[in-house]
Amino acid sequence: MRIGVLGTGNMADALAMHWVRAGHEVIIGGRDAYKAERLAMRIGGSAKPASLRAAAESGQVVLVALPFGAGADVARELRAALEGKVLLDCSNPVGPGFRLLTEGGPSAAQQLAAAAPGAHVVKAFNLCHEDVWRMRPPVFDGRPLAVPVCGDDETALGRVRELVRDVGCEPVAGGGIERAGLVEATAALFIALWVGEGADAQAIAPPLAYAAGPSHQESEGGTGAFR
Repeated sequence: MRIGVLGTGNMADALAMHWVRAGHEVIIGGRDAYKAERLAMRIGGSAKPASLRAAAESGQVVLVALPFGAGADVARELRAALEGKVLLDCSNPVGPGFRLLTEGGPSAAQQLAAAAPGAHVVKAFNLCHEDVWRMRPPVFDGRPLAVPVCGDDETALGRVRELVRDVGCEPVAGGGIERAGLVEATAALFIALWVGEGADAQAIAPPLAYAAGPSHQESEGGTGAFR
C-alpha cells in the first residue's frame, strides 16, 4: 500500500515506522523539507521525503498527523489531491484543562471531512500516547491493544483495519464517522484521568462478560442498569 503522511512529528514517526516494516511504501510530507528528510532517514526502508502536496498525491491512504485545526487547514489546501483517498485522522481536539475543543460542534474528523469532501475520512489511533504506538507490538498482559475505527466507506475501513493490524493491534468497529466525536471525547476523558488524576482509565470499565450484567445474575433474579 502507498501511504502518504502529512506531518513530521511524533505520531508520524511512530506509525510510519510500523508501516515501513510491514512492507508499505511511505512518503513523509512536510512544509519543512529538512524535517521531512530527517524523519524519512530515521525511519529508513521505503520511507521517502516529499512536500505535503506530493505526499497527498502519492498515497492511497493519507495519514493526517497534524495538530487539531491545522489538519483541516492543510486538507482544505490539498482537497483536489485528496479526492478519492482514504484520509486517516489521529488528532485529539483536547485543550487546556483537558477540555474537548469541539464540544457543541462537529468532531475533528467531521471537520476534516468537510475540508476535503471528496476523501473518505477514517478516525483511528487517537486514544494513546505516541510512545504506545512505538511499541513492537502494543500488547498488554498478553492481549493486543484494541483500536476503535470509525468511518463510512467500507473500502477505506478495510485499508485502515489492515494498517491497525500492521501496528500489532486489533481493530474494533467504532461505527460511522458521526461516532468519531465519541472517540475524541473518550480521549479527552482518558487524558484527564491519566494525566490529571493519575488514575487507571482501564479500571472504569468491567470485563466484557459483565458489561450488560452477567447472565448468572439474571438466573438469580438480579437486575441491571441496561435491562
